Amino acid sequence: MTDRFDTLIGADELVTKLGSPNWRIVDCRFDLMDPEAGRQAWAQSHIPGAVHADLDRDLAGPVSPDAGGRHPLPDTDEFRTRLGAWGIDTQTQVVVYDDGPGIIAGRLWWMLRWLGHRDVAVLDGGWASWLDAGHSVDDREPRVEYTQYTGEPGSMPEVDARQVHDALQTGTATLIDVRASERFNGEHEPLDKVAGHVPGALNLPLTVNLDEQGRFHSPEQLRQIYQPLSDGQKARQLICMCGSGVSACHSLLAMEIAGLPGASLYVGSWSDWISDPSRPVAGANATEPD
Repeated sequence: MTDRFDTLIGADELVTKLGSPNWRIVDCRFDLMDPEAGRQAWAQSHIPGAVHADLDRDLAGPVSPDAGGRHPLPDTDEFRTRLGAWGIDTQTQVVVYDDGPGIIAGRLWWMLRWLGHRDVAVLDGGWASWLDAGHSVDDREPRVEYTQYTGEPGSMPEVDARQVHDALQTGTATLIDVRASERFNGEHEPLDKVAGHVPGALNLPLTVNLDEQGRFHSPEQLRQIYQPLSDGQKARQLICMCGSGVSACHSLLAMEIAGLPGASLYVGSWSDWISDPSRPVAGANATEPD
């Protein structure tokens, strides 16, 4: 059995690594509707040794008209400083988890991979899988020795709205929107001011990545889902999007598990697309570009 993990790790594997040198566990629990709930839950009970990552404060930068969506990537230097404060350096094996199904944890997984960090894995099944396995929990804040993180961005492909538009116009990429069908179709939009989707996008909700227990399907099953979408071409010609560049990371992780790496993240996603009223919208609020 390998001692390094770069996609998933199970609860029974993780428990054997608690306290291991240069391993760090990050609790990413977060509720978009109640932003303080995740940290409060961590303070009450977490996997022993886990630090907490807040989506808004740690895994995203300030929202501004020029930032690109509700959860733009943070300043690289600030993110590296945060990793160092969590005791993470470029040699650390990182394990990330959330309440399930791995949406916020997937964002941190992608961000570390974006910095060139290979040894980062999502706890399959999240917090629930740890509790279901009967493993111990803790409410203490771990003592962490500050270190320096030196990774550089660019190891995971990302695109902006112009690149998405051009790729769709030229037919050189397939755009996958991982939001629930109700949001994609514009029937229900709880977070963004405009409902609908980017014209030409395909809807493949991230729930297709999971089994009935909320754990990722096998690599073979995931390959059957994603390989046909590339139309026989390499996965690097796939682009994933969601509402704000968070949930899409879940499907990028699924592709990595399937052995289909290289798909791009539209970081700003839907919340960025609709920030420019000249961009077309399909669905309930269908519009044509000016």
